[in-house]
Amino acid sequence: MTPAAVPTGVVIDAADLVRTAIQRMLKSVGLRSETFGTPQAFLHSNRPDAPSCLVLDVRLPGVNGLDFQRELANAGVRIPIIFITGHGDIPMTVKAMKSGAVEFLTKPFRDQDLLDAIHQALDRDRAARQQQSELGELRSRYQSLTPREREVMGLVVSGMLNKQIAYDLGTSEITVKIHRGHVMHKMQAGSLADLVRMAGRLDIPAGKK
Repeated sequence: MTPAAVPTGVVIDAADLVRTAIQRMLKSVGLRSETFGTPQAFLHSNRPDAPSCLVLDVRLPGVNGLDFQRELANAGVRIPIIFITGHGDIPMTVKAMKSGAVEFLTKPFRDQDLLDAIHQALDRDRAARQQQSELGELRSRYQSLTPREREVMGLVVSGMLNKQIAYDLGTSEITVKIHRGHVMHKMQAGSLADLVRMAGRLDIPAGKK
């Protein structure tokens, strides 16, 4: 595994002691870490293309951690967040969790509780990255289809029979079978059910190109 691919815990906390303590803890279990004193420093950094999570203090210089969570989401930065704070309350916790936070820990917290949350967050990010990779591959396969093959695929997943598709397109049933075979091969679909699931993931409306 290359250094860039090593799971990384990113820590944003204004306190040097907190950043150092979490960094040492992560190193002790073989996890890479990056630490920042401000959200701005994190935003201007080159983030590794690897499973990662963000350990984020609620009270930060110039910005509230919950507001920063929203800013990241609006900017399309999808990274699981674990909040840490010395001044938490129930409404704050509920707001953070509803917005997708993995955990909300109140200082002082046990090292093991933070480690558990970090591992959960990294697992979540791994799964999300895998799904994105699979979706990218699926889109690539779909792009390899000709316009007519995409049209046939849309009609096939809508439940139409070959002869119905042939009538709808003004062509022969044999031609539809050929196009359908090309679609199944290019999409690497083992069955009609596979093709329907793929169309669903690609948000392809039935009966459309």
